[in-house]
Amino acid sequence: MTKYSTPHQLLRLAASGLVWLCAASFALAQTTGFVFTADEAANSVSRIDLSTGKVDTVPLPLSPHNVDISGPGRPLLVVGPGVMAEHGEEEHSAGMEGHGEAGLLAVLDPIDLSQPPRALISVGEHPAHVVALKDGSVAFVTNAGEDTVGVVDLAAGKMIERMPTGKYPHGMRLSPDEQFLLVANVEDASVSLIDVATRAETARIPVGRAPVQVGFLPDGLRAFVSLRDEDAVAVIDLTSREVTARIPVGRGPIQLHATPDGRHVVVANQGSDAVPDNRVSVVDVATGSVVATIETGKAAHGVEASGDGKQVFVTNIGDATVSVIDIVALQVIATYKVGDGPSGITYLER
Repeated sequence: MTKYSTPHQLLRLAASGLVWLCAASFALAQTTGFVFTADEAANSVSRIDLSTGKVDTVPLPLSPHNVDISGPGRPLLVVGPGVMAEHGEEEHSAGMEGHGEAGLLAVLDPIDLSQPPRALISVGEHPAHVVALKDGSVAFVTNAGEDTVGVVDLAAGKMIERMPTGKYPHGMRLSPDEQFLLVANVEDASVSLIDVATRAETARIPVGRAPVQVGFLPDGLRAFVSLRDEDAVAVIDLTSREVTARIPVGRGPIQLHATPDGRHVVVANQGSDAVPDNRVSVVDVATGSVVATIETGKAAHGVEASGDGKQVFVTNIGDATVSVIDIVALQVIATYKVGDGPSGITYLER
């Protein structure tokens, strides 16, 4: 196992954010586009312009845990519990269903974040993750506080259905062909496989303790699941619907993401509140083993890959930064300052 960090770093100021650039990064291919982060502790969302290094951060009436954008021309979706107003009412709470940590889905213009949200849609209790179909018609939200996945009609601007899952659904992703949702149920050691067309759970697969997030390989035949309380990743064969392997990684793995070529799965190891981790594990899919451990920032959490497959982006909750990893060199080539407590992350090609 090889350990990489960021030697010989240079500091520059880029508009509204500090950017640490590794000297080696100047010799590496430049990836363009935008990276968005859900700044949970700051009630904001940040956008990094990879071409200029500029970081824009805007406030929201929610505490965002996750962000998603399904492609160019589609809105940015941001989900989390609503921020409490002065009199104990949820802001923009008209039509809010449920109780407790009732949630909001904000629909934003990804190009002009200065514009007010296009919509603020009431969802379920303690929403965690959001994913959307590529055509932009429907989004799905894990409502962790009520053990459901919400179906949101984006044109109508409302949640139209709840699909039951296991206990405390958290991370979720669509299969590459968009036929299935795979949902990590943190508190019952399983994942739910949901048919998108019928909106019904077709299987509940035991995986291990505290599954937090899932990630499909590009061919859709296998999925990886982070097991926070086992310091491991489970591998699911989606034909047999069984776990075929467990791969040890770092402490407290949270999010994970396969590279577009399907060769690697990158796992963010957050650790615990008492002992946060600051590393990601790079798993070689062919061998089923960790081939690199890369230092990022404190409490690594969210993971996303660029469309060209050259870079991976990692949110670091503990120091409010995003680390950019060159997947060929296996090293951090830049670090961007964003809002406090960044958790979820997504990427948009320019």
